[in-house]
Formats: sequence, C-alpha cells, structure tokens
Amino acid sequence: MKAYISVSFRNRRSVDKELTAIAGTLNEHDIASFIFVDNYKFEATHEQQMMQQAMNDIDKCDILIAETSDKAIGIGVEAGYAKAKGKTIIYVRQINAEHSTTVSGISDFQIVYDNTSDLKRQLVVVTKKILAVNN
Repeated sequence: MKAYISVSFRNRRSVDKELTAIAGTLNEHDIASFIFVDNYKFEATHEQQMMQQAMNDIDKCDILIAETSDKAIGIGVEAGYAKAKGKTIIYVRQINAEHSTTVSGISDFQIVYDNTSDLKRQLVVVTKKILAVNN
C-alpha cells in the first residue's frame, strides 16, 4: 500500500515533525509514503507539468492524506482528484488550524490533532481500519 501526502508547499517546513510522524506511523504498518513537494521542484510556468505529475503520482497510491493545517488550493485539487479516482482520503489538521470544509467534506477519515503523539495515536486507529477493509 502507498499513501500520497498532500501538504502546502509554503507550509512544508513548519509541519516537518508532523509529516515525519505520519510517514513513520505508515511505515510501521507497511504503508509507503510519498510527499509530492519533497520530490519535485517546478517553475511557476510549468503548472501543467506539475499537475500532470501530481495526478500520475496519486494514481499510483491507495490513500491520500491531506495535511491541511495550512489551507491551500492545491491540497483541495489533489484530494478531489483522488476522491474521483476512488482513493481513501484522510483529512488531517492541527487543532488550532482553520477548518477546511471542502477537504473534510470529501474525506473518509478526519484527524484533528493536538500534538505529534496525538496525531500518531489517531493515525494508528485510522490505518488499522483501512487495512482491515483492504485485507
């Protein structure tokens, strides 16, 4: 199994601990993680190539985790595409962050966390549910 982790490019560094916690938790359950913004750098004029690459990478995943602590249109586009492709969507945000009604509204699971320990604890529960359905 593989999870595509969608996160705001501008917010990537500020959620480093959280993304490390997500990737580590997934790995413990034999789910590979893929963070798009860590794998590519696109020029502003290459928006079509960027989105084509994102769609190709989402196609190769089973789960999309949308880390929405910093709301970004790109996260919503990626989540919407994944939902249309029948992927499981996990909505994730820090408890004090602004709620994304659109991403939450199409998600299969919601994790609103207080700290990385809380995030990991909740993600373990969600991961076990997903694995139980897919085994």
